[in-house]
Amino acid sequence: MTQEIGTTPEVGNFATLGLHPSVLAAITAVGYEEPSPIQIQSIPLIMAGHDMIGQAQTGTGKTAAFALPILSRIDAARREAQVLVLAPTRELALQVATAFESFAAQMPSVNVVAIYGGAPMGPQLKAIRNGAQVIVATPGRLVDHLSRNGGLLSTIKFLVLDEADEMLKLGFMDDLEVIFNAMPDDRQTVLFSATLPASIRGIAEKHLRSPQQVKIASKTQTVARIDQAHLMVHADQKVNAILRLLEVEDFDAMIGFVRTKQATLDIAAALEAKGYKVAALNGDIAQNQRERVIDSLKDGRLNIVIATDVAARGLDVPRITHVFNIDMPYDPESYVHRIGRTGRAGRDGRALLLVTPRERRMLQVIERVTGQKVAEILLPDAKVILQARIRRLTQDLTPRVKDKENQNVELLAHLTTELNCSVEELALGLLAKTTEGQAFTLAGVEREQPVMTSRSRDDRGQRGTRDGGGRGDGAGRSESRGDRGDRGERSGDGARERRAPLALSEGKVRCRTALGIRDGVAARNLLGAILNEGGLSREAIGRIQIRESFSLVELPEEGLERLLGKLKDTRVAGKALKLRRYRED
Repeated sequence: MTQEIGTTPEVGNFATLGLHPSVLAAITAVGYEEPSPIQIQSIPLIMAGHDMIGQAQTGTGKTAAFALPILSRIDAARREAQVLVLAPTRELALQVATAFESFAAQMPSVNVVAIYGGAPMGPQLKAIRNGAQVIVATPGRLVDHLSRNGGLLSTIKFLVLDEADEMLKLGFMDDLEVIFNAMPDDRQTVLFSATLPASIRGIAEKHLRSPQQVKIASKTQTVARIDQAHLMVHADQKVNAILRLLEVEDFDAMIGFVRTKQATLDIAAALEAKGYKVAALNGDIAQNQRERVIDSLKDGRLNIVIATDVAARGLDVPRITHVFNIDMPYDPESYVHRIGRTGRAGRDGRALLLVTPRERRMLQVIERVTGQKVAEILLPDAKVILQARIRRLTQDLTPRVKDKENQNVELLAHLTTELNCSVEELALGLLAKTTEGQAFTLAGVEREQPVMTSRSRDDRGQRGTRDGGGRGDGAGRSESRGDRGDRGERSGDGARERRAPLALSEGKVRCRTALGIRDGVAARNLLGAILNEGGLSREAIGRIQIRESFSLVELPEEGLERLLGKLKDTRVAGKALKLRRYRED
């Protein structure tokens, strides 16, 4: 049975869903009033003991959809592991664990432990020994615990796989099988995934019992409330474009996405030099520091975080009003996932996208997949920037000027006497101090802004860092050696296309797809698609070479035809993958 939005009668509040009184009390305490569509449909199914597949995007309230009914059904008196939630990343595991703790606030005997890599094993082991009933874990670290304690999951009654498609993209298939085999067969299993590729359906068929299905919010519905805009810019002009846009955008908090770890550091440093409260978030940053960055963004000590896609997994901060796609995402799904960080729970959001000349095709793909136009905006000129600065200064000074209880009257008199100046002269001096470092005249703003020239479309200045993104930080590097633009491509495939492929890895066969750089495809896209649809482990895939008009992928020779059959309907960047064995004549 598949349930869609609208097929279930509207439910006015959580009290009608049969939840435990202590859970209802916790819901009221955190300010929840009405259940979301995913909660309306999922909670009754989970309360009734059904296995379930939920297809829902991040931000639809799915954590509460499984946490509330599971907490209502566990035996709080039993000091043993009863609930296991698997999450693809540390950030999401922490987010889910925090949600469980909030919903169990009125159940003092229920304890939650988060198990993830990058943190000491000791406290995790102690929490397990003390009988934590809820375990929220990343697959890799949980397998480490199972190697020490094979019976760890023998008492599990409820299993949740959260963002299952992301777990497979990250290569956790083998770990999942180990975990499944360590649990009782009579458990209740709930699976949530944004997409349902063949690999996810295979897991459901093997490990779920007659699952009920719930589907919520298509991608176009998810992004409909977000105001989207793009700016055409050359790669080496991105930092200047960012600084200009930040001058005129009225944001509370912002997350900026880039492709590489180095770019997070470079752009964060450039913004910090201009006075912004900003931090970088990437895979090299220690877990405790990552947590501090996220907490600082939540409480206002930071206003901007520059992050890679992987580092931002699980980041849910209500303050985020803007998402800035500084580097083009690798595929439309990543774009939707990125901009879903804003515009949540009915709030308005804004998403900005920088597009280099070579990325026009990917912009078109994004618009086609989401079914929405991403409007083009122009770079703000000096006049617009000056108006924005004056507006912000006015907003800052207005409550101070109108403060009838200002205690500085005596100080004002003292300063005018001490400095032998008029009130107007003193005000001008204080304004000069307040606005120090920023021009407040048209000529001054024009002098600050570098000239943004419109160069030829081939972007000859981008040698070594294609579209400003540098080399990717994922598996299967794309062999970019500096884009030489249209000049190097006019004679057919060009010199880059004719390079001999690298030596073949042992036990592998080279396969070819007609998708390449010109289609907006990167190595990460191909890797994720093959992992997701082919059901392979990450180690099974060899080198991935991305060329202008095609790409080469090393796949296992054993079972190749069966694998290619699984991948025959796979699409990447909106286009058919169509992998074929590559004949090197």
